Amino acid sequence: MQRLLILLASLSFLPVLGFYTVGEEGIYSISSMEMWVSGNWLIQPLYGQELARPPLMNWLVMPFAELIGWAHVLIATRMVSILATLGMTAWLYWLCRRLFDERPFALFAALTCLSLADLLLYRGWLAYTDPTFAFFTFGAVAALWVAAAEGHKGWLLASVLLVSCALLSKAFTAYVFYGTAGLVLLSQPPARRFLLSLPSLTILSLALLVPLAWFSSLSQTTGHSTSMIGEILKKLALEGGMDYLKRLILYPLETAFWLSPAVLLAVYMALRKRVILPETRPEDFRVAMLITLLAIAPYWLAPQGGIRYLLPVYPLVALVSARIIWRAGEAGRKLALRWFAGVIAFKFLFALLLFPYYQAHYRGENYANAAQDIMQKAGSYPLYATDVRSVGLNVVSAIDAQRYPQPPVVSPPAQWDSGFVISMTNDAEVGKLAYRYQLAADELFVLCRGESCPPGSK
Repeated sequence: MQRLLILLASLSFLPVLGFYTVGEEGIYSISSMEMWVSGNWLIQPLYGQELARPPLMNWLVMPFAELIGWAHVLIATRMVSILATLGMTAWLYWLCRRLFDERPFALFAALTCLSLADLLLYRGWLAYTDPTFAFFTFGAVAALWVAAAEGHKGWLLASVLLVSCALLSKAFTAYVFYGTAGLVLLSQPPARRFLLSLPSLTILSLALLVPLAWFSSLSQTTGHSTSMIGEILKKLALEGGMDYLKRLILYPLETAFWLSPAVLLAVYMALRKRVILPETRPEDFRVAMLITLLAIAPYWLAPQGGIRYLLPVYPLVALVSARIIWRAGEAGRKLALRWFAGVIAFKFLFALLLFPYYQAHYRGENYANAAQDIMQKAGSYPLYATDVRSVGLNVVSAIDAQRYPQPPVVSPPAQWDSGFVISMTNDAEVGKLAYRYQLAADELFVLCRGESCPPGSK
């Protein structure tokens, strides 16, 4: 039953590959194509301007896009996210096999993770860098844990390589997750002796080499690293006392909801005293619980930040929840399997009917239609873009894909006499209003200059 549900959950990601662009997915489809066309492998651009983000996600997208065709770059980007999600689940299976030495439980834990509502329905396939970041970050934590438990220097080195890849896929926060796991593992005497030995400390020190080498290889190191740090500091800005208090109350409730059914089932079984079997590996369960709580705490206490930043912790949440449910005996496991099957069934309904209907009638198809219309109206005139909202990204990513191998749309140069620019505002200083598009609740403006302007432009 567990194997079948894992297979079905994995297959449920296939229909989402054909969805229209969602949210800010255009960032990676656009920047990957721009990097490929320009032959620039280090600087991630958007509309030709540096984004100051690490490009590992783009590097992973490029082979898939080249294989299936750059007209399908969005599919290629989602493929990377889906494979990263499945890979993260595989890391959890591997970790549970090594720690608990129970194959049925390892399968159950993997299924628990894959059935988390937020991961299965949305985050696990969205063409953002979060699943890739989570794959490398949790992989680093899992490898570090196994290395400490088994005294294995090879897995310790693997953990260093994985956390370095996590940095190159998104942010410095990979080291926060990694360091949190390390601090908790130091509470175990055998792990402490291994991790604080001279060979281990030498291997761990290698974790500093990749960020140093990466930032020193860039021509604008200060701007790049400062931007990454700035994104973290932005989440710490307190905007209002009441809003912060509201967040402190609601954040754990919302998190528990989106990480259900596993979390709610585990809480239910614990409160109803249905956990009847003794824990065979209490120390490992304690470590999992501590790492999970300490990793979540900064995001709960931070004034700003969404649940997607917790993606590297999802497997640990699944491990703790699965262990509680597993110890509820056969009845608890059967109840959980029914809930997991229900979530997976809903995913197919969501992917085959509900979300396609939403995209056809509200957001999604209208972006592709607007992109096609703008291309036809622009004709042979230069086409630029400055709109970095999700609506602008969606339209521009569709244009880039449809007209490839023509160069991607970029920002207008300092001086331009004729052409069109996709803008988020009707700015007379940029150009005359040529066309206006109402896309759901958003307005998108196409401005023009010179002979490209159609009659009636203002």
